Amino acid sequence: MQKAARWFFGAIGLGIATTGYAYGVERHRLEVVSQPVAIPDLPEQWKGVRIVHFSDLHLGHYLGVEELEKVVDRINEQQPDLICFTGDLVDKSTRLLSSAIPILARLHAPLGKFAVLGNHDWRYGEQGIVRQALLDSGFSVLINEHIKLQKEGDTLFVAGMDNVLHGVPDPRKALDGIAEGDTVILLVHEPDFAEEAAKHPFALQLSGHSHGGQVRLPLLGHVITPPMGQKFVQGLQHAGDGKLPVYINRGIGTTILPVRLFCRPEITVLTLV
Repeated sequence: MQKAARWFFGAIGLGIATTGYAYGVERHRLEVVSQPVAIPDLPEQWKGVRIVHFSDLHLGHYLGVEELEKVVDRINEQQPDLICFTGDLVDKSTRLLSSAIPILARLHAPLGKFAVLGNHDWRYGEQGIVRQALLDSGFSVLINEHIKLQKEGDTLFVAGMDNVLHGVPDPRKALDGIAEGDTVILLVHEPDFAEEAAKHPFALQLSGHSHGGQVRLPLLGHVITPPMGQKFVQGLQHAGDGKLPVYINRGIGTTILPVRLFCRPEITVLTLV
């Protein structure tokens, strides 16, 4: 009986300790992940370009302006050439946006800052308000459209998709006017859109949304992920019989529960090769 009691109270203690770590420690342990990405026929001047990719801030009760300032400082420390944000600026309200705008405006990349909207930006954030906040912060917000970038005469395009769960994503519209053979990087919040994106001439897809599962268990991996974030969950994956590289950022904030376990918040430094 005493042995059973020790096991019982030990399990309770372990559960409390794990929950405390997931809430109080790991969700604040921001990780900078470096990842080279091979793109066939990449224009010469774009080889070695560094893209900082971040996602899913979920500004709100569990991530405020002080945490955002730390994120912005870490991103700027990476000296990115290009910054890409793949959605969910807010969690369940827009109350922090006015304070967030001057902080996000401090993000600097010589080749530009680009963003798409996430499902929380649509569902809770009155997507027009979130879009304007990103514009006021210096981001180009891409909704089924693209922007042409040039570096010493070589061209690369950044395209953005409308939110998959609440908008009307249109790859053909996003690609309209781009010549065959040009290099196009696609930003889309939901990673499982990659199966559709792979049918079109995108060279790389950047996504978030899944939070990497937010809680991962040894051997089992992620416990649960959201709709359109169930096949491609974290890290560098490939869609369309391997032809389209997809990078899924684990995100920075949390939603539903303010915990992360074996799934640290992430800033990604992608180097094009």
